[in-house]
Amino acid sequence: MGRMKLTVIMDPQKEGGFTVSVPSLPGCISEGDTKEEALENIKEAIELYLEPDTNELVEHSGEKVEVTL
Repeated sequence: MGRMKLTVIMDPQKEGGFTVSVPSLPGCISEGDTKEEALENIKEAIELYLEPDTNELVEHSGEKVEVTL
């Protein structure tokens, strides 16, 4: 994977540790006991999020429709 910069949001938790999320990647969330651990964990989560899933082929029976925004 090439280098890319993403903004992450790091929220301290009352019980300790940090939750970190990536606003531009919905559902990409991780956590860690320290800021450093949380950042390492979110990097791994981002890599997994962006990794193509070649093992899962989904068949769709619905109609294919294009929309313009």
